[in-house]
Amino acid sequence: MSALRTEEVLDVQHWSDGYFSLKTTRDPGFRFESGHFVMLGLEIDGRPLMRAYSIVSPHWAEHLEFLSVIVENGPLTSRLKDIKPGDKVILSAKPVGTLVMHDLNPGKNLFLFSTGTGLAPFMSIIHDPEAYERFEKIVLVHSVRRVADLAYHDYLVNDLPNHEFLGEEARAKLVYYPTVTREPFRNQGRITTLIDNNKLTDDIGLPPLNPETDRAMICGSMELIKAIEAQLDARGFHISPSHGHPGDYVIERAFVER
Repeated sequence: MSALRTEEVLDVQHWSDGYFSLKTTRDPGFRFESGHFVMLGLEIDGRPLMRAYSIVSPHWAEHLEFLSVIVENGPLTSRLKDIKPGDKVILSAKPVGTLVMHDLNPGKNLFLFSTGTGLAPFMSIIHDPEAYERFEKIVLVHSVRRVADLAYHDYLVNDLPNHEFLGEEARAKLVYYPTVTREPFRNQGRITTLIDNNKLTDDIGLPPLNPETDRAMICGSMELIKAIEAQLDARGFHISPSHGHPGDYVIERAFVER
């Protein structure tokens, strides 16, 4: 494992009984690219217990932020969920990942497909000015089981459009499409269904997904990633074959291949 750093917890937000986020201090020398992840954890019995966490915060922020699901009896999250401001966490010093914009071919629209904590890297990307420079529309799709699990919903609806630096771009280019699968909500259904019947693109006033104009990033469960991969492939999209080789869509290979 790469060298570890200790950071202090600044704030904790419990979104529901299944999801929470935490903000930490950030070493001034720590650099990362939007979409990257690090290993995060706690020291348990003198040894680090760590898991991969995508970085929620923008690359330009002075703090770091992470979104976590609570796994019942999970070795790490059963402890991490009780963390409080002033507590310490440990982070790997080197951020990594293949869910990055420079591995996408040029395009018109960028679709960000996420379930659960898969939203995390896309929160960083939609705060990156490069995303708004490269694409005419950015469509953030977040699917969860319950309405309460829509982390950052109110921020995305009310605050980001009025952001001091990004508000104008977000209002003009960002489309936030939350969808819920097990409770009534303004958008309902699984992402795969919404892609298959073109309801997603119909609802937001865009043509059906097309490799000539559209690019995509996928983050969520392995089942979701594989299912959307198959849908995109069937429409003629080509995945980025490896880091540094652009394609029509990207996934986080470390989460899928291990």
